[in-house]
Amino acid sequence: MPHTSPSLVRRAAGSLRTSLFTQVVCALVLGILLGRLWPDAATAVQPLGDGFIRLIKAVIAPLVFCVVVVGIAGAGDLKGFGRIGVKALIWFEVATTAALLLGLVAANLVGPGTGMNVDPASLDPSAVDGKTGGGELPSTSQFILEALPDSAVGAFAQNSLLQVLVLACLVGAAVLHLGKTKVPAILPAVEQAQQVVFAVVGFIMRLAPLAVFGATAHLVGEYGLGALKTYGKLIALCYGVALLFLILLAVALKVVTGLSLWKFVRYTREELLLALGTASSETVMPRMMQKLRAAGCRDDAVGLVLPTGYSFNLDGASIYLSIGTLFIAQAVGVDLSLGQQVTVVLVLMLTSKGMAGVPGSAFLALSATASALGVIPAGAVALLLGVDRIMDSMRVTTNLLGNCVAVFAVSRWEGALDTERAVRVLDGKEPVAAPVSAKTEMETETVEAGAGVPPQAEAPAEPVEPVKAAAPAGLTKSAEPAAPSVPAGPAEG
Repeated sequence: MPHTSPSLVRRAAGSLRTSLFTQVVCALVLGILLGRLWPDAATAVQPLGDGFIRLIKAVIAPLVFCVVVVGIAGAGDLKGFGRIGVKALIWFEVATTAALLLGLVAANLVGPGTGMNVDPASLDPSAVDGKTGGGELPSTSQFILEALPDSAVGAFAQNSLLQVLVLACLVGAAVLHLGKTKVPAILPAVEQAQQVVFAVVGFIMRLAPLAVFGATAHLVGEYGLGALKTYGKLIALCYGVALLFLILLAVALKVVTGLSLWKFVRYTREELLLALGTASSETVMPRMMQKLRAAGCRDDAVGLVLPTGYSFNLDGASIYLSIGTLFIAQAVGVDLSLGQQVTVVLVLMLTSKGMAGVPGSAFLALSATASALGVIPAGAVALLLGVDRIMDSMRVTTNLLGNCVAVFAVSRWEGALDTERAVRVLDGKEPVAAPVSAKTEMETETVEAGAGVPPQAEAPAEPVEPVKAAAPAGLTKSAEPAAPSVPAGPAEG
């Protein structure tokens, strides 16, 4: 026993020093304790979380641009890229509609607001304006128009992902059209820029535990745990429906690709915990793109489907909006007919697509739905002010996993998924290497293919150096003629 305890302590200290997952878990626990015991001090550490989110957002636009351009040029098929986009939109619409219908059915069966008998006159409609900043959701035509950039620099400056995607598609198509002979330096430059951005992401991720600590402490310190008592039935219903939806997603993923959602959750546990702690799925978009690529999804599919899903595939938000609408109606004593509930689904199918990046978007969507129905007082939306922040964990997790499942499904649908590699990575049988560019992967395959070839062939000096420079760290550095040792999977680093 004397040797066991120090060994466990050393292991725990080593895990805390090297494992991002362990660091984030500890930060989450410390944040909850600080928020619970010293709420005033907890509010003061909120800038830790806000600063981390700002840093991550600064690299998302250039990363998406680089990945999409390299993906289009690497795939060599602009029509195929278009098919991926169309199939992604189909998947998004089916998934969000299913989430809306599931939420409505559950709210009808459970009745989370039944018996509250709230007087709408006692509610303050201006409280919702304070949450939303007096903004409004864009109309469908305005949403489509705002997705088109009017300035190349402005798209990046405003961090508008849809505008950056449009620019990336145009640049990728132009590179593909001109070919490597006319613009030989463009694609390597974009690939190198992509590697630089991924390196910057790696630096920023070291601050993730501080961000989780600050965001969690602020949440618990400002809102406390009182809302759990007042809105317990609503919270339990939303989280329960989200879990049921994720089970359905897991079945869909298994049927379409043969992959396990549980294994993917285990594979991305660090990213999921970080998204939960910061209540933002944007903080993990770069890391999720890395891991999806490492798990066998082609660059063009990852670069298009995942960022687009952040605007079009808000599954968790759809569940919350449908349940929230019926909760408000039940709380003020309004009995919605079947036709009115169908109207709820139709309105939310439109308003949920314009929610991304709009402050207080959930309340704007709920207000728009209440106005469309004409029977729910606008001020009744204020009933959800006390519980909205607690729903962030459910929305973030469901949205994020829904988008990742969409990447796998659309990739498999379009033949852009290496299923064997995905199985090996999710099973932990293949180490996850740092993402490499398409060019580096091609050169690596050349090295592996020629690993067992005797050295009698005299290759010219020019092509040898780039191949050696791009070879993974796991390859032997010496140039002896003996058969080199090449790892079965990609090298770490």
